[in-house]
Amino acid sequence: MLNFLPTFLVGSIAIFLLLCNVAFWCGFLISFALIKLLIPINFIRKGFDVILIAIAKSWVACNSGWMSLTQKTQWDVQGVEHLDTKGWYLVSANHQSWVDILVLQHIFRGKIPFIKFFLKQELIWVPIMGMCWWALDFPFMKRFSKSYLEKHPEMKGKDLETTKAACEKFSQIPTSVMNFLEGTRFTQSKHNKQQSPYRHLLKPKAGGIAFALNAMGDKFQSLLNVTIVYPDGIPTFVDFLFGRVKNITVRVENVQIPAHFCEKDYNNDDEFKLEIQNWTHEMWLEKDKLIGQLLSNEVQQPLKH
Repeated sequence: MLNFLPTFLVGSIAIFLLLCNVAFWCGFLISFALIKLLIPINFIRKGFDVILIAIAKSWVACNSGWMSLTQKTQWDVQGVEHLDTKGWYLVSANHQSWVDILVLQHIFRGKIPFIKFFLKQELIWVPIMGMCWWALDFPFMKRFSKSYLEKHPEMKGKDLETTKAACEKFSQIPTSVMNFLEGTRFTQSKHNKQQSPYRHLLKPKAGGIAFALNAMGDKFQSLLNVTIVYPDGIPTFVDFLFGRVKNITVRVENVQIPAHFCEKDYNNDDEFKLEIQNWTHEMWLEKDKLIGQLLSNEVQQPLKH
């Protein structure tokens, strides 16, 4: 709507609206979370959980609002038509840019439950956002290195116990949990360093998805395998704010999770470790092929959303 304006002005307005959105909704989130913390009655706390999720959804809706107002991005999305806002989903996507977060929130808004991320314990100290993630009960993972566990064997399994405890309430409230299998954003230097067997992807870390499945038990009804493509090149967050991202293509595949994956121990079961590594490898091979097709326009394009 405002994309006819000069680029620097579009970017300035987008940044202003983004910061206003953060300040406004963070204030509500943290206030209600602190009130919830002071109330010891469980059923009242559950009511506050509903309020906090509603605030988060409003935050995401406003993000979509300022994006529509300032950006002239053409969205090409398939695979979000038959999802359930009352279901439980594990969401996985290739990771190229911080823009991916906005993309995922935008395409799944009103389609699936609010997306939560497994976060490193250290991220709780990120100014403002750490408090918001805490208020929304994002599961913070405290992972111990192999060398640490060798020195402190008594801590073995404690990371999983902590995450399971953080995820207990997800069994009562429909939730979507996001996990980037690559563990980091794609760059050509990282790709070269890994000697990745995929043309457009880094190697997937099967341990991350196995950890999520073990922590959540059998609540997940399926895995949403998301492929994000930026036909004009991988953008930075600044590129997006300044309206330089003209096209975004997304494909979502609803994948059935093998039931026994939720029961196995990735760290202590070599047979299962190999099985889930092969499973993610096959999924990544198909994703890599799809990205190549989308970039070369070999697949038929649907009407733009």
